[in-house]
Amino acid sequence: MGVSLLVQITSIYYPVLAAVGVPVNLVTIVILSRGKCGLSKCITRYLVGMATADLMVLITDVIIRSIVERYFPLSFFTITPVCSVNMALASAAITISVWFTVGFTFDRFVAICCQNLKTKYCTERTASVVIGTVIALCCLINVPWYFTVESAYFTDNKPRGCAWTPSFLTSPSWTSFEFVYFTVTAFLPFVLFLLVNSLTARYILVSGRVRRLLRGRNSGENSKDPEMDNRRKSMILLFSISGIFIALWSTVVVYVLAERVLGAEYFAESDLQTIPFMLQLLSTCTNTFIYVLTQRMFREKLKTVVIYPVNFIVKLITSLKH
Repeated sequence: MGVSLLVQITSIYYPVLAAVGVPVNLVTIVILSRGKCGLSKCITRYLVGMATADLMVLITDVIIRSIVERYFPLSFFTITPVCSVNMALASAAITISVWFTVGFTFDRFVAICCQNLKTKYCTERTASVVIGTVIALCCLINVPWYFTVESAYFTDNKPRGCAWTPSFLTSPSWTSFEFVYFTVTAFLPFVLFLLVNSLTARYILVSGRVRRLLRGRNSGENSKDPEMDNRRKSMILLFSISGIFIALWSTVVVYVLAERVLGAEYFAESDLQTIPFMLQLLSTCTNTFIYVLTQRMFREKLKTVVIYPVNFIVKLITSLKH
């Protein structure tokens, strides 16, 4: 009963996630790429990179793996070599998305807490170097996933589907690789998020208290502080993105740790192995909603994008009537 219910939920969840996430991330990429949202070029680079990586996760992991391969077993994407490539690409896209978010978090930490390094580190060039390095390393780390699967069945003499190879399930080498992958993709970023955000929050609280005290003595209690306003805006954006990420990925971290302690067979017949990864994939379309809630200029640009096709249709209908 529980399994059938979960199957029904996933059969609705993944198509809805794709239908919402793909256009949302495409619109985000277009709006941010134009550079008219009042954000620095450095921040824009990271946010565009994050949206692009999330879009790739939606295409490779949600659309191809969870929808096409599931409901269209004779499609091109179920041919085993294609399935293997897509599996490696999906894993790489997830890792890239995670580390783009880490890079953005560290960039905002430097901008807020390390004023001496801000002018040198928080630049468009540095962001481009970080993004390029992350892409290269993450792709390299995920290449072995291609060799972890074999054909699940044959149709018209073509190998189709992806099933774990016996060596992947039993070899200590593959077990070590899987441990390294989850460490790089989940555990390490999770720890870095908690550490960097804790240091950022502490710095903001301490420096804010000192600045309010000094400005209160020098220019009155009600005077505005532009520097603190900028920090507050950066803090809201940073903590919103990091907080949602931590909340959605925490279930994956807990699940993988529990699997290592209790053993994979403990979860073999349980729905618990599906739910954490469903929540993790939800993080691919949350950032846009964060921008809508926290960035006024982004909201205005989004309204323009949404209203434009409506106005076009209205004008077209009006012209046809006349």
